Amino acid sequence: MTLNLRRILFVALGCGLVFTLVPVLEAQQTDNPPAQPAPANGQDQTAGQAVDPLKRQRSDKEKWAAQRAVRQELKGAYKTWLEQDVAYIITDEERKAFKTLGNDEERDAFIENFWLRRNPNPDSPENEFREEHYRRIAYANEHFAAGKPGWKTDRGHIYIAYGPPDTIDAHPSGGSYQRPMEEGGGETSTFPFEVWNYRFIEGIGENITLEFVDSCQCGDYHFTTDKTEKDALLHTPGAGLTQSEQMGQSTKADRFQGGTGQSKEFDNLELASKIFAPPPIKFKDLDSFISEHKLLTGPIFPFDVRTDFIRVTENTDLVPVTLQIKNRDVTFVTKDGVSKGVVNILGKVTTITGKTAQTFEDTVEIEQPAELLEKSLDRESVYWKALPLLPGLYRLDIAIKDVNNPDHMGIYGRALNVPSFRDEKLGVSSLILADRMSPVDSHSIGSGNFVIGNTYIRPRVSANPATAVKFKRDQQLNIWMQVYNLGIDEATKSNHAMVTYQIVKTVAATASVPASDTVVFEKLLDSKELGAHSDQVTVEKTLPIAGLEPGKYKVTIKINDAISNQEIAQSAPFVVE
Repeated sequence: MTLNLRRILFVALGCGLVFTLVPVLEAQQTDNPPAQPAPANGQDQTAGQAVDPLKRQRSDKEKWAAQRAVRQELKGAYKTWLEQDVAYIITDEERKAFKTLGNDEERDAFIENFWLRRNPNPDSPENEFREEHYRRIAYANEHFAAGKPGWKTDRGHIYIAYGPPDTIDAHPSGGSYQRPMEEGGGETSTFPFEVWNYRFIEGIGENITLEFVDSCQCGDYHFTTDKTEKDALLHTPGAGLTQSEQMGQSTKADRFQGGTGQSKEFDNLELASKIFAPPPIKFKDLDSFISEHKLLTGPIFPFDVRTDFIRVTENTDLVPVTLQIKNRDVTFVTKDGVSKGVVNILGKVTTITGKTAQTFEDTVEIEQPAELLEKSLDRESVYWKALPLLPGLYRLDIAIKDVNNPDHMGIYGRALNVPSFRDEKLGVSSLILADRMSPVDSHSIGSGNFVIGNTYIRPRVSANPATAVKFKRDQQLNIWMQVYNLGIDEATKSNHAMVTYQIVKTVAATASVPASDTVVFEKLLDSKELGAHSDQVTVEKTLPIAGLEPGKYKVTIKINDAISNQEIAQSAPFVVE
């Protein structure tokens, strides 16, 4: 779809896509006569007019042929990428979306976005996740090959998906083996086997133990949940007995009926299903509200959302999504002197054609000493998620659930127009007004909640983009914005732009007093003070609010670039209470 067509669709759908916490009315159905089959000559039998071939219903044979053509189109490097490169880390939803793409341009964009949303440091030109992933594939192919590529083996699968284990207990030659008591004790002989231990795997748990057995003695170690499978004497009468079998308290036959070594079989089977499965959607109840646009039936759980846009590369923006929830709207449960509220959050970004571009899900816990709970109810809790997105039109849907009150849910949906910052045009990021802003240490640069580059910045959030954010007089006003594509002087290799900060107090018109704007603060700054030799600079300013009278204000930052002869300004309203 061309950019112009996207813009037309956005103008047409702009208001219709905004439905924050408003139930959607079901469209009224009309009674239409059943469609008549099209005649063979393509003419309408009643009107004698040609039937639009785009509206003609396809036969089952035509549908099957079209689906086969789409499947056949996925070949070469794209087929290898899907079925080999990312086979163990791509989610079912992503796999399905990739298979529906119609051309190589869309596939390239999907692959780029696939790696971007896994990049732990979106500000870095290097993608550490992608580099580590392909390193793991190379390692698996080098160390786990067994008549087939190492990435196809069970050890290769686990290594690629979860990285190297914290410890490995390897028995490459098998042989004599003294069983631990949890396996029944006693001595036996084993096939080659390995036991991998992970201290923690996100989404699965702690102290994860995985066992691989080479029962064919051909180098192909397969994953097993059966601790007795490595026992080479299992089917040899009178050999390799456990302690209880030696004492006559049990027999080998008991092992095959859920006896020694099998007590945790169901736990092992559950572990196997988790370890080889793609990452599941944790909040399926919330996903149904987003995917199916279900209507809320219980009390509405209100929350506010703010989105900002920051350039990462020429083709990618970082889109921080900030959610604000009033503590008073959360259900708290008090236990052992601690009051705790829990909120599940699920978000999804889709293209205007319905393809999923990004998803995020998280659980936010709010804890307070029970005696301080009442005071904390007047405060807000803020959640932050930064999403890398390609420029274009999207839809952002978010659903939240009050875990201690399951019927208390909230939904949000609106259009998301991610801008393109072209190299030849002066551009600016969102202007963020924050209640907290500070530099971060070197280990936290570019990562963590509320971190943009080397700055921790927590935005203030209003009910909607047109509403001014609020500050109290004992707070500080923190201003953050980035400027892109400044002109660079060829002789001095430096920029030359004037940056103007301005705070204006606005007074609305009344019957006796006309509207007026009064400049209460203004400061000029040379762009060289922010970074002389860069075409991108970050504007950061902290101002005390104590000197401002209660009322409505507006912050404006103006950029006048003397080299490119371009001007640009960004404004944001706020209220002092």
